[in-house]
Amino acid sequence: MIKAIVSHAQGARWAPLSILPSPNPSLTVNVKTRFQTHLGFGGAITEAAAYTAMEGRSEADFKAVVANYFGDDGLRYNLTRIHMNSSDFALGNYTYVDYGDTTLQSFNIEREEQYVLPFLREALNHQPALKTLISPWSPPAWMKTNHYMNHGGSLKEEFYPLWAAYFVKFIQSLQAKGIQPWGVSVQNEPAAKQTWDSCLYTPEQEYTFVKYHLGPALKNAFKGGIQLLVWDHNRDIIMERVAPILQDPDLKGVVWGTAFHWYGEEAFGNVKAVHDRFPDFHLLFTEGCIEGGPRPGSWETGERYARNIIGDFNAFNEGFIDWNLILNEQGGPNHVGNYCDAPILWDRPKQTLIFNSSYYVIGHFSRHIQPGATRVALEGTLPDGVSAITYQNPNGECVVVFLNATTSSHTFTIQLPSQSVNVTLPEKSVTTLYEDEN
Repeated sequence: MIKAIVSHAQGARWAPLSILPSPNPSLTVNVKTRFQTHLGFGGAITEAAAYTAMEGRSEADFKAVVANYFGDDGLRYNLTRIHMNSSDFALGNYTYVDYGDTTLQSFNIEREEQYVLPFLREALNHQPALKTLISPWSPPAWMKTNHYMNHGGSLKEEFYPLWAAYFVKFIQSLQAKGIQPWGVSVQNEPAAKQTWDSCLYTPEQEYTFVKYHLGPALKNAFKGGIQLLVWDHNRDIIMERVAPILQDPDLKGVVWGTAFHWYGEEAFGNVKAVHDRFPDFHLLFTEGCIEGGPRPGSWETGERYARNIIGDFNAFNEGFIDWNLILNEQGGPNHVGNYCDAPILWDRPKQTLIFNSSYYVIGHFSRHIQPGATRVALEGTLPDGVSAITYQNPNGECVVVFLNATTSSHTFTIQLPSQSVNVTLPEKSVTTLYEDEN
């Protein structure tokens, strides 16, 4: 049975859409032309997000927030990202060691037991196979050239081995608590000097740290059980940043692939260029959000998500990790005032949850494209302003997600493996067409 749901500017919800059988297709799903395998969808469990979900709320309300993302009736997330040490979306700067402790004997992650780890454990209750990516925003201040966790600065070369050992200690500390991380990225946004937690790497510094320190440390400690991702920044200079690492034959099998964000240019062609040049490595979108604070009721935020998800997946991206899962009505907490939007907001004065258009738009993809699905070809011509992505799930059923960014409706006849149907895309809408065995 073929079904369709739609969300649009007049109603950001999942609403059934009427479809009718029809001959003479103008679009065809060709499952014989196959591309990348899908890893999944997810969002970041920052200290700010976990605090917002938990503080002053009942256990039932907290669990409901987690279920909205990781539960079967929610977005069915199977990926997440956490920060090692603080990020801007923490309640303040923090690390896991005492000042100047080069032995790491004081290493302790008990701070994360207050918010982040309880949230992560509840997510694991819904998704036992949850893949958790670890990303650092800054080493401890005393390891850096500027002596601050904020305002950029670089990791002192003398501390390369110690910082690699810090990664290992954090992973081992999580494992001791029954949590098995999936992977790590080298550094969040290594080309950005920020007023918040940040650390700069040149291409040569990241290459040296990966090849001679972090790569060997992870391999020796975990025997390939932890995936290593490089870059973790924007698409604009992605090739020049990853090429020195991915072209080194010694790092094949050490580096899993490239992490990237959406800020700045929507340069999807740059993502595809990395795949085309280095097809044996993977691509994973690891952060994007609406900057500048919340925009409740805005359709454009959801449209931005759809445009970027479709553009990146058509460029061989394998998964999507959103930024904060939940924030308050101000777009925080953020310890330097870098407020942002999130798919779910907690309005403290009104004591109510706000579900933004981005939440429903992500669900058009995450609820229907299953981990292990394969991207397949959609043959035919789409009008300007209409884009689409097509997957075949492991059970053989197909999913097509359309974005109609125009102010006109568009009608297509589309041939899926099981049937040809007629579908009309409302103006300013996201529509998911899917085969359902039920």
